[in-house]
Formats: sequence, structure tokens, C-alpha cells
Amino acid sequence: MSDEHDKGARETGAAGNSAAESAAETLCAVRTEIAKAFVGQRELVDHALITLLAGGHLLVEGVPGLGKTLLVRSLAQAIGGDSKRVQFTPDLMPSDITGNIMLDTRSGQFTTRKGPVFTNLFIADEINRAPAKTQAALFEAMQEFQVTLDGEAYPLPEPFMVLATQNPFEHEGTYPLPDAQKDRFLMKIIAPYPDADEEKAMVAQVLAGGTGAVLDVAAVKTVLTPGTFAAIRDLASAVRLDPVIIDYAVRLSAATRESSAIQTGAGPRGSLSLVRCARARALLEGRGFVIPDDIQTLAVPVLAHRITLSAESELEGQSEDRIIRNLVSLTEAPRL
Repeated sequence: MSDEHDKGARETGAAGNSAAESAAETLCAVRTEIAKAFVGQRELVDHALITLLAGGHLLVEGVPGLGKTLLVRSLAQAIGGDSKRVQFTPDLMPSDITGNIMLDTRSGQFTTRKGPVFTNLFIADEINRAPAKTQAALFEAMQEFQVTLDGEAYPLPEPFMVLATQNPFEHEGTYPLPDAQKDRFLMKIIAPYPDADEEKAMVAQVLAGGTGAVLDVAAVKTVLTPGTFAAIRDLASAVRLDPVIIDYAVRLSAATRESSAIQTGAGPRGSLSLVRCARARALLEGRGFVIPDDIQTLAVPVLAHRITLSAESELEGQSEDRIIRNLVSLTEAPRL
């Protein structure tokens, strides 16, 4: 009986790995198409794909002009979805994002006007330039994947992801994001400047087709449909997860609550997010199982925005990223 069970487990594992390898090939094609418009910055592209595969949302911090909007438009084109962008400003109202119920003066009937959030990939550009009440308009969409208008819930398209960009806090006219909203972003990453070779390639590519005034994604081919992508995302949720991996993620998250360098640590959502992202990364690499390296690689983007540094750490010039890396080095990883 034991031999039959082991044989069945091996066959199941082999089938899972085969499906994961096939999905990774498709996702590699998505990467290739994105690169036709968005040059370089492989890590940023991978984090966007991991976030979408895990069914979450991504917060990107960086100065304007790094191509974040172009990345989302390219990704939407490659998966056969659509994208919409809203520039967040101090006078932006919640209804400008979610929509509202309007009275049609001709018919005398109320009609529903759905806002730009009803899309596959929603770009909240410079989200921290809008006040808290407008930022909070995204809460329900990000958590429940629906929007309630006049008491009626309207589901959002599948797949759905918010990619929010924010300026560094030292920029004038910015509002800090509430902790509750930051916690709803699966990952936060810092968008770096491209290196010299990437920047030269980007300039040459943009200018090759015209003046460069408009960033075009016409070269990006659609390699799958939103429905097919949803099926690949379901594979991510089936990636094999050893109990010791869950224990490792929980211990890392708990370490942020016990560190004297941190005033407020990551909650249970941090542990869950680590595992969700690790599964997506495993699938992206063609594996049907999670390894400790998945957790270690994603610890900073998943946990750093969920912690608050102590006053002493801030005075010492510490950063959230550095402290999380230190905790990773101090937390024993499992051996599989």
C-alpha cells in the first residue's frame, strides 16, 4: 500500500512539474512580448507577473519617467486584457475611480456609470498625491474584487490588479498611504533607474518608429487570453507547498514583531502574502513546488512595507529593506 502511495505521489508530482514547465514557457513568451516595448528591468517585470499570478496588487515607488505605465500597458496587451490609468491629484473624488449612479434627465431613470477601475490592470498613478478618502476608494476593489454602487455590488473583470505608483515621500504635495491600505498591496518595490546599456537600448527603440512622443505598445503581441491567464493563475494555487515552508514564512513574519528595531511588525497577512508570492515565483520558474529561496528572495518586497521602524532605527538611518534582509539572514531556513 505504501509503495502504491509513493508511486502515485511521484506521478502526481511529475504531472504538476510538467504543467508548471508548460505555464513557465507561456509566461516566458509574455516576458518576451513585454520586452518589445518595455526595455530591461527584468526584476520589475517579474514582480508584476508574480503579483498578477498571486491575485494581488503591486505598489511601485520611484521618480516619474521610469516606464511604469508602459509596463502595465504592455502586460495588458500581452495577456489580451485592457488597462486604464488614473492620475491621482488632490482634487480627485472617489467617484472618479469607482463610478456612480446618475439620473438620466431624458428618461427620468437612474443609470450606472462604471468608473475606470472596471478593467483588468488599473494604474493608480502617483497615488499618494490624493487625500486619504480618495485612496480609500480602492479598498473594496483591492480586497473584495468588486465595487458597490448605491448598495449593489458589481464584480470586477478577471484577472484584476491594481498597480499603484507613488513618489518618494520627500516630494512636495504627497500624502502618506494609510497602513491599512499599504497592507493590502501584496508587494512594494522600488523602481530603479535603468543601467546605461538598458537606457541606450530604450532610447534607440522608442525613436526607431517615430518622434518618440508617444510610447507605443503596438509591437506587443497578444500571446494568451484573460481566461487562459486565469487558468495559469489557478496552477499557481496548486503549486506544492511543504509544511516547513509555511513554518519558515510564519517565523520570518513573526521575527518582525520581535525585533527591537521595529515598532510595528507584519501581521498574519504578511505570512500569507509570502507564501502566495512564493508559489507564483515557483510557477514562473517552471517548478511545481516552493523552495526556501522563493521565500528569501521575496521577503523584502512582501514584508518591508508592512513594518514601522522604531525611533532608534530611524535615527540610526536604518531602512526597512535592510532590516528585513538582516532578519532573513538570522532566521534559519528549512532543508528540503
